[in-house]
Amino acid sequence: MTWVIIIGLLLIGLALVLLEVIFVPGTTLVGVLGFLFSGLGIFFAFQNYASQTALIVLGATVLANVVVIFYGFKSGVWKRFSLKDTISNRTYDDRLVGLQVGQRGKTLSDIKPYGKAEFGDKIYEVKSNSGFISAGVEVEIHQLENNRIIIKQ
Repeated sequence: MTWVIIIGLLLIGLALVLLEVIFVPGTTLVGVLGFLFSGLGIFFAFQNYASQTALIVLGATVLANVVVIFYGFKSGVWKRFSLKDTISNRTYDDRLVGLQVGQRGKTLSDIKPYGKAEFGDKIYEVKSNSGFISAGVEVEIHQLENNRIIIKQ
């Protein structure tokens, strides 16, 4: 009966480690439980059998776990979970096209210190370094930097 318990614990531990490596990437509860079940099976082997038999169980368990982990990495399962594409675009890269320092426009909302202003026929989010500017006031682009439009009255 003890062999059934030991083999059952070792197989459950091995199955959980296999699940961890193949289906649940990363160190999670599944892998930890797998190693705990394997350790418990080894513990029962040392409790109930001679040390030579228990050492054979230990060696076989360690070998089986290493083979399962190696198989998981070798099988290419991790490639399905890894990011292969990179983002080369940035947000608002062409936002300042057509704008220049000194260009005049009109505020559409209160600028405190951020708000909306219209330059030409486009609406932009702008910032005022000089404080509050009311809506409907004519403004001028003072500075263009880091995709920001800084205005002055």
